[in-house]
This record gives sequence, structure tokens and C-alpha cells, in this order.
Amino acid sequence: MANEPLIGGGAAADAALVKDVSTANFMAEVVDASFDQPVIVDFWAPWCGPCKQLGPVLEKVVRAANGAVRMVKLNIDENPEIATQMRIQSIPAVYAFKDGRPVDGFVGAVPESQIRQFVQRLGGGRGGPSPVEEAMTMAKTAAQGGDHGTAAAIYSQVIQHDPGNAEALAGLARAMIGRGELDQARQVLDSAPKEVASNPDIAAARSALDLAEQAQKAMGSTGKLRARIEQNPDDHEARFELATALFGAGQREEAIDELLSLFKRDREWNEQAARKQLVKFFEAMGPTDPLTLSARRRLSSLMFS
Repeated sequence: MANEPLIGGGAAADAALVKDVSTANFMAEVVDASFDQPVIVDFWAPWCGPCKQLGPVLEKVVRAANGAVRMVKLNIDENPEIATQMRIQSIPAVYAFKDGRPVDGFVGAVPESQIRQFVQRLGGGRGGPSPVEEAMTMAKTAAQGGDHGTAAAIYSQVIQHDPGNAEALAGLARAMIGRGELDQARQVLDSAPKEVASNPDIAAARSALDLAEQAQKAMGSTGKLRARIEQNPDDHEARFELATALFGAGQREEAIDELLSLFKRDREWNEQAARKQLVKFFEAMGPTDPLTLSARRRLSSLMFS
């Protein structure tokens, strides 16, 4: 399997699916072209932070649609006439053209799931999973099953095809963390292109790596740490280190309990270290994890009590 390419497609084909346009060629590249194929227009500007988040995700979904749609990007600072004609009042703004006219659109940096629905709707439901998406699904399944070696191999192949794929970079780093290869995971994250360095998946993987490194240092000392806490319940350093070690060992719920207990005893200890470590736990677990949701509620209850 390792010798068989999971993904294919050429750079030229990818480039044809996404391009920059200006006022001069907007009519030809968008209005006229939309009679042959739906065209998505991303109105953006260099100063717009949400635009920088939305753009790469939109491009990724368009490329994954296997040619069902095309996408163009229009810088409204350099081409204000089109934005005025379209009555663009805030960005990012995304419009879909079909048969020479706008037929759908949205404003703001929406979730990837919503973008995917938007593209599928525009493409008439065409464009099933791309080879990259299929590979990513295989990698996630392997990682969830504890087969970090297979996951790492597949993520590596995706990255060879798409070096800026933040989800694959984060997945590869997490697979290496699962294998205990913390130095290699750090190298992967440090090698992430600048434009995706602040991506939520990358940030979550960094948090997971930080916690794994801390847990590695505390590993094997949980017995001593528990004894210290039993002798002195206000030994905040021991409780903090115990929580980190427990999290690294997969005992997430108990780790969260220890940090919440520490926060309740002294929320200001070590510049609110308990709260900050909990935030790292939440990032590493992901925002939709049931433990993240319940722990956030418990933390909020303590903060405002």
C-alpha cells in the first residue's frame, strides 16, 4: 500500500480551478464562464483577517469537488468597481454565478461543513469525495483505531501532494505524538507554511504536543504526586503536574477534575495556570468533544460563582 499513490491530479488542473481575477476580466472569467460551469467568487482584501481564514478552506473544498465548480478571487481594494456593482458591504463575501447571474452566496467566515454544502448545492450534488478526502478518511480511521503508523504514512502522502494541508499536517503530528515521536511531531508543526500556522487544527496539535511533552516529564511520578497532595491538599504544583500526567496517560476526566479542583482552591495561582492548562486540554481534545463541553461549563460556573 505504501508504494501505491493514494492521490493524483496535476498542478495545472488545480490552478485552472482557482484563479485571481480583476475588473478587466471579470465578465469573461465569471459571467461568461458561468454558462459552462458554476463559478464561485471570493471577494476579499489583504487587511481582512476572516478572509485569510475562509480563502484556503474555500479553495480546498472547491478542489475537492473534482471540477464540479470553479473559483475566482477578487481583491476589492484593487477592484472596487465590481464590489460596488455587487453592493458588497462587508467581507469576506462569497457569491456563486450560474448561467450569467448570481444564484447563491454567503457573508463571513463560515464553517467548512457549510462551505461544503454550498459547493455541493451549486454543483448539483456532483463531486464526490476526492482522492485526498478519501485518504484523509482512511488516516483518521487508522488514528482512531490506534494504528498511528498507518495514519502517519497516509498523512505524509497527502502532504506530499498538498504541503499546505493544515488538517494533514496536524494529523501527522498527532500520529507521531501517538507513537511517542515528540521531536518529529515538533518538526512537522514547525514546518507548517506560514499561511496555515495559525489554523485551528495546527493550534490544537501544538497544544496536544505541549501536553505530551509535559506529561512525559511527569510520567512515572503519579504515585509521589498523589502522596504529596494527600499530605498537603494545597500543594498546587503537585496537583498541576498530576493533572498533566493523567491527561498524557489518557485519563482525561480525572485530569480535568484535578485542574478544576486547583482552580477552585486558588484561581490566581501561578498566573491562572490551572485555567490556562484547561484551555490547552480543550484545544487538544477539540471544541466538540463531550468532555470539552462539560468541562467548559464547569469552569464557567466556577469563574462566575
